[in-house]
Amino acid sequence: MKKTYVTTMPDDIGAFLKASRCFAELDINITRVSYNKAIDSNTLFLDASGTADQLEKADKKLSEIGYLPSQRTESSIVLLEFSLPDVPGSVTDVLALIQQFDFNISYISSQENGSDIQPFKMGLHVDDVEKIQHFLEEAKKLCPVKVIQYSAAKNTYDNSIFYNSFVSELSARAHLSAEMENALLVNTNLAMQTLDEQGQSPYRTFDSIARFAELLAACKGEQFNPRISSHALTEETHLTLIEPPCGSNTAILRHKDQTLFIDCGYACYRQEMEALFRKLLPDYDALHKTVLITHADVDHCGLLPLFDTIIASQRSADCLHAEYHHQNGFREQNTLHRPYINICKILTGYMPPTPEKIQVLHPGRADNDAPLMLTGFFTFGDLHFEVYEGKGGHLPGEIILIDYAHHIVFSGDVYLNLKGFTAEQARYNHYAPILMTSVDTDPALCAQERQMMLQRLGPGPWRIFGAHGSCKEYTVEVQP
Repeated sequence: MKKTYVTTMPDDIGAFLKASRCFAELDINITRVSYNKAIDSNTLFLDASGTADQLEKADKKLSEIGYLPSQRTESSIVLLEFSLPDVPGSVTDVLALIQQFDFNISYISSQENGSDIQPFKMGLHVDDVEKIQHFLEEAKKLCPVKVIQYSAAKNTYDNSIFYNSFVSELSARAHLSAEMENALLVNTNLAMQTLDEQGQSPYRTFDSIARFAELLAACKGEQFNPRISSHALTEETHLTLIEPPCGSNTAILRHKDQTLFIDCGYACYRQEMEALFRKLLPDYDALHKTVLITHADVDHCGLLPLFDTIIASQRSADCLHAEYHHQNGFREQNTLHRPYINICKILTGYMPPTPEKIQVLHPGRADNDAPLMLTGFFTFGDLHFEVYEGKGGHLPGEIILIDYAHHIVFSGDVYLNLKGFTAEQARYNHYAPILMTSVDTDPALCAQERQMMLQRLGPGPWRIFGAHGSCKEYTVEVQP
């Protein structure tokens, strides 16, 4: 079995050697190591492989040498900016106040800017919130002071407890359990290491994770304001398109007494989405709820546990089955995508549905020779779709639905109306490509699938409903 150790080591020569000997004595194999002194000089991550008994003994040995503290420190670093007069000795009173409160300074940065005021940044090691509040009250009597968030800082202002402070802030925002907070800590480090090896700045990674978490939290409750549009697909079939700021769209098709949902967004918006469903569908609670997913990404499948029947391609069903049995889904099987997807699942509270609810659209049709292949048909009311499965350019199991009679397309994430994003959707979709290097499993293959889809559309006007952004009005010109 494998286990990830988050160790706290002294910044001394031979510290890693000491830990390595603990594992070697127990015949445990170290499969991953991550340490970056510029980010955190005391935290080292180790993935180890061994038997349950070996790993239990390793826990004991590491604890005995002080590398596994019983609980992480609640201390944090507060970055402050003092606006001091640009005259000799102006900082002296501030330093005297810091000494009076017995704070340790972990970071200092100041440079004149040509004005009469010199911004003076300091990182203070704080272990008592009430104490820092009192300090700020006193400091403001000396000069203007403001607290600067990590995301605005250009440098790492603390290199001994950065991971703990960073993850604790995200955890508090998402109300995570201690177990989930630890998982977030491990995957944050894994994201940093993975992207660092791709040549990306570690600080850009942390900044992107923090901003992504901020967006998720900022769109909760009264701030959850999706764009909602109505579309008459036929004389008898109506579509309501819900576009949340974060996560996939949810399309609701109604034909007489039939209802079909297509994709369903993030789990963290369950309360908000159910309130919206009840508003849009007066009979919502009495409905047999059926959803069709275009592919098995976390931002499309978060509300699946709400539904009675889940329609999916064979590959998407396989992915959901694997997740339910605590195995890696398709995204996690990609080492570049795994950290971001795990962070998404933790921050949004993702839970896979029970396999009994899953209905495979076309059983056994999982092997694609072409980038886009016809796998069968799907009917809802008076809509009759040809179902095409992609080879996996965006994600294995992806499907596209095309109704040639009514010129309607549901394209999932293979084709998106990028110009139809709201400002919030554009901000949200900015961070996944950074943290995954690409949202597509194979960008070149996805481009082929997208081109083949467009080539299959006949002459005339079409409405293409991607899984993010608004409906795309697309016209295929008649060839002379």
